[in-house]
Amino acid sequence: MSSKNVARQVIDSRASLPVVDNSAGKLEAEGGCGVIGAAATVPFEGKYLLQSLVQMKNRGNGKGGGIAAVGLDPDQLGVSRHILDEDYLIQVAYLDPSVRSQVEAEFIHSVFLVDNSSRVPALANYHDVPGLEVSPPEVFRYFCRVRPDALSKFVREHRLESLDNESLHDEFVYQNSYQLNVRFYSSLGEKKAFVLSHGKNMIVLKLVGYGDDVVRYYKLEDFRAHIWIGHHRYPTKGRVWHPGGAHPFVGLHEALVHNGDFANYHSITEYLAQRNVRPLFLTDTEVSVLLFDLLDRVYRYPLEYLIEAMAPTTERDFEMLSEEKRKIYRAIQSTHIHGSPDGPWFFIVARNQPSKRALQLLGITDTSMLRPQVFALQEGAVKIGVIASERQAINAMLARLANDGKIPARYADVYWNARGGSYTDGGVFIFSLEDGPAGIELVCKDKFGTEVHSPPGQSFLESGVGSIALNASVTLQLRNLRNMQDPSLVYDYLRPIIRDGGQGFTAGVVEELEGLARADGENFPFVIDSLTLLYDRIYDTGSKKRSALLHLYTDALNRTFSSIPLLTRGLPFTRVDWAYKNNLTTPSQPGQALVVDSLDFPVEGDDSLARYVARAYAQRWKRLLLYNIRGHRFIANGLGPKTNDLRIDCYGDVGDYVASGIDGAEVNIHGAAQDQAAQIMKYGRLVVHGDVGQAFMYAAKGGHVYVLGNTAGRPLINAVGKPKVVINGTCLDYLAESFMAGDPYNGGGFVIVNGLRPTHDGRFVEQATPYPGSNLFSLASGGAIFIRDPHGRLTSDQLNGGRLAEFTERDWQLILPELQENERLFGISVEKDLLTVKGEPLPYSRVYRKVEPILLQELT
Repeated sequence: MSSKNVARQVIDSRASLPVVDNSAGKLEAEGGCGVIGAAATVPFEGKYLLQSLVQMKNRGNGKGGGIAAVGLDPDQLGVSRHILDEDYLIQVAYLDPSVRSQVEAEFIHSVFLVDNSSRVPALANYHDVPGLEVSPPEVFRYFCRVRPDALSKFVREHRLESLDNESLHDEFVYQNSYQLNVRFYSSLGEKKAFVLSHGKNMIVLKLVGYGDDVVRYYKLEDFRAHIWIGHHRYPTKGRVWHPGGAHPFVGLHEALVHNGDFANYHSITEYLAQRNVRPLFLTDTEVSVLLFDLLDRVYRYPLEYLIEAMAPTTERDFEMLSEEKRKIYRAIQSTHIHGSPDGPWFFIVARNQPSKRALQLLGITDTSMLRPQVFALQEGAVKIGVIASERQAINAMLARLANDGKIPARYADVYWNARGGSYTDGGVFIFSLEDGPAGIELVCKDKFGTEVHSPPGQSFLESGVGSIALNASVTLQLRNLRNMQDPSLVYDYLRPIIRDGGQGFTAGVVEELEGLARADGENFPFVIDSLTLLYDRIYDTGSKKRSALLHLYTDALNRTFSSIPLLTRGLPFTRVDWAYKNNLTTPSQPGQALVVDSLDFPVEGDDSLARYVARAYAQRWKRLLLYNIRGHRFIANGLGPKTNDLRIDCYGDVGDYVASGIDGAEVNIHGAAQDQAAQIMKYGRLVVHGDVGQAFMYAAKGGHVYVLGNTAGRPLINAVGKPKVVINGTCLDYLAESFMAGDPYNGGGFVIVNGLRPTHDGRFVEQATPYPGSNLFSLASGGAIFIRDPHGRLTSDQLNGGRLAEFTERDWQLILPELQENERLFGISVEKDLLTVKGEPLPYSRVYRKVEPILLQELT
């Protein structure tokens, strides 16, 4: 039977299901939620979600948290591998435990053969989890097979004889759970019970609280799974008193968490109702997973077409597709466009594919790309892929895994963002776990099947291998360079040594530098600056993965910082931590630097790191080095006007809003910056030795900014005045929308986009296109964009209100000082990297292009 007829039969079989009046629509609106998902080739414990969820707690408000786990350990569940793989694992949440016998009689034992059942372990007293205000549900799990007599009756009543056996069982379980939820949840004023999950080899748990509360309350710290997803909910209206509205939601074999909101919720519910699919929990997330299940299990769409139906390709991206794809996508869109969530949204989906013996973790973003999303991949003996709202949450998980010896490094090999609804990656990446010749393998691909992988031919540093003694000439040279107090000379000397040296030799170099700091406190500035250069710069690391070296340098920097005496006087550096924060006085000598151990400071609030930085500046500290940063927000905010004498260096994973509103200060981010960095920046300097997240420099008014990597969506929207920005990578889309930065030749602002990416052997090469999006300089009225585009790939249809103009000598003289400073900061040579194309030196006029605004009178 054709897939079309199968779908019709399944849809028709649902016509007799009870219908609940949900005409009131959504009862709650979602704000900005926190989401994370991870998939690994070996099962790992729930405790590794904890730190990530804790560091994203400000993305929830305690009104809903949940987790899903897929690819479980049968021994922990007390069943055989066969039962785990073949049985439906049904978990029921009992808000009223007194109805359990009734639920089991009507919807479990009467229709299923139960091979195993048990109560899900939980704390005896929910008050033992600080902050929990609502008693979590009592949860029972049942490993079930459909009774043959119940299935036969189901087939006869719905005339489903032509369905294959797996589809019949799946649909029976789906409809049975629906009826349980109607009977004990949706039709009642007082909710009593509902199905949390019913797929094979997967579980869902949730409560009124935070996602990390779920891990603690249900004792999941040591519970193992190949895939985990976690969620903090942030509903902005409605009284949330039960966990039914918390994420994840399930279709059948998939669980979905969501950050965002739909304006077309009613349209989607109508679309689903036409296909006899009716939501019962009245949230965007529920209809999303029901839509996913419909397209996947009922319509049997390939994943590419399923994604196209949910996140359609539009505008220029559609035209960039092949003719064959355009034809197929046009048919999909004409059929499903009124059922496509309009966003903004970002989904993480964990699913089991029982018939394929495969597990998957997906991250999908919509075309607006307004919700933050980051992907990461580490490929060692254990391969792990992670998706989250924030990079710092990814690094928090990897760091804890690395600290426990589960993986070799605290950093991923590669990080990236998806471009929603695009011809480049389709806005989705899929981590698939399947059996291979050497065991379970993890493969990451985008919507179109293009694989993502780390650089080949490199390996991690082996655990347990210590440093080796350096030969006398290397030691002597390092000590001589110390006397010259020029870290750049150390960097230039060490680059070829690190490239060619082995693991022990590289560790020996780092140990020698640390020893210089221990031997004499006056060496702290030299050692810190030398290690910082090794961390920041792009260079050939030989056979060693860059992520492994970053781990090595981070540990060395943290040890060096932590060895600085607390609140000492008379040395160029002094240190303070949370315990001694109230003992801070003014500097003991001009130029003394304050090193702040940020670890125990709150992420935000009155006692946060950001407020302490402002307090230290008020006490005349003009040089601050912040380390052990773990998602701390608002760093360098609230400093006041005219802070030209302040420099802040950030080590670790900075949170959102760093450097926002600065007026004169210099802020150096040694690593990546997250969302909303440098918003409303007035004046000063920001240097980011990595990528930048969403809405970078929103409404900024000035300043000099240099970014080593890429920016995500919507940088410099509504910027005015005179910001001058160099982006060495590219931008997802909407760069400098409504830019109002005056005349660039008379003090106004501009942006330089170089469109480069670093390689594992230390080179900077061109990206596939200097700007992939469809909205560059849209509706701008001032300023200019200068883009490195020697192959003429930028086209006028990417400009909405801007135009390509001749790049002149005057333009080159305008941007050259910024490019020269960019070279000093990042080592990206103007001559060798920027003006050399395929090995040939070219004049600037053949390398750079200019985009200028179209004057208003020209548009009328």
